Amino acid sequence: MGRAAAVKLAAEGARVGLLDVDRDGARETAGLVGEAALVLPADVRDEEQVAAAVDRAVAEWAGLDVVVANAGVQLAGEDDRADRLDLDVWRRTLDVNLTGIFLACKHGIRALLETGGGSVVVTCSPTGLFGCAPGYDAYSASKGGVAGLVRVLAADYAGDGIRVNGVVPGYTETPMTSWVTPEQHAALLETIPLRRAGRADEVAAVISFLASDEASYTTGAIWAADGGMTAI
Repeated sequence: MGRAAAVKLAAEGARVGLLDVDRDGARETAGLVGEAALVLPADVRDEEQVAAAVDRAVAEWAGLDVVVANAGVQLAGEDDRADRLDLDVWRRTLDVNLTGIFLACKHGIRALLETGGGSVVVTCSPTGLFGCAPGYDAYSASKGGVAGLVRVLAADYAGDGIRVNGVVPGYTETPMTSWVTPEQHAALLETIPLRRAGRADEVAAVISFLASDEASYTTGAIWAADGGMTAI
């Protein structure tokens, strides 16, 4: 989804900083984006690395206009219901999915404040809104925290000209869902009114809209791109 968002935003005229712990993956994305891309290797769990990456982007472009906080993990085969959930799995999940999002927002918003405002878009999840993923307690809790963070940041920074919104991808064809078996795939489609999985480019289109001036009166929203999954 991050790669698709980078390509979409660049197509709309943005210069794109690719903050990623996977340096090779970021370089591959940069190859798709072209000259508008800046590779920013960083681990979102490490505040110094995140701050340095944001500082580099600000120095390169004399400021930021948009922050997309998208990094996430789902530890399939390790996440579990609470009585069986290992504390290390809980911490590893929250370190990326909640603390990592917080750090990207913290330092990204600092840059937006310096340039007089902008837009923040955060990747949320249906699991943070409803108890629809039994056995994925760490992931669901982390995404519940992200949804709460979106809303409070929107309230915190509206007066500074900064909009903060979340996008909720449903079941989407990405490497994060590569572990899904054919039987699980069929069962998941039964929960989606459109009866298909989403594509990363469809989520990217919503991210691009929320980032743009076309969404100038939208803040604090949790915007679904899930085939109707959270509507029923």
